Amino acid sequence: MDMELWQEIIVAAFLVIAGVFGFVGSYGLIKLPDPMTRLHAPTKTTTLGVGGVLIASMIYFLFSDAKFSFHELMITLFLFLTAPITAHFIAKANLHTSVKREDVSPTGSDRPWAGFESDEDRRIAEAKSDIDE
Repeated sequence: MDMELWQEIIVAAFLVIAGVFGFVGSYGLIKLPDPMTRLHAPTKTTTLGVGGVLIASMIYFLFSDAKFSFHELMITLFLFLTAPITAHFIAKANLHTSVKREDVSPTGSDRPWAGFESDEDRRIAEAKSDIDE
């Protein structure tokens, strides 16, 4: 079944938007200065670029075959949920491998940065300092 012009325009718009996000993400991956800032660009490409292509595919098959495609919806939801979490874990790994604890700016409170010390580490350190006194 052929699609009408307005339906093709909707699908094409999602594809163009996805392509723009893909281009911007690729450009950001090349041009941003360090790994922590570079991490933001491919995350946007994954969620918005690939998500746009999948949404365009859903709409295309909905209009052309009059069937809703559940697979593309599930893949899109999976990407939207996992890409930011993956970026967070990569950022924490980068923080632990490239930044020394002494080089991090103070937090403004007696609590350390969450990436460097857990509550259990803090309790152990406080217990040791109490014993030493």
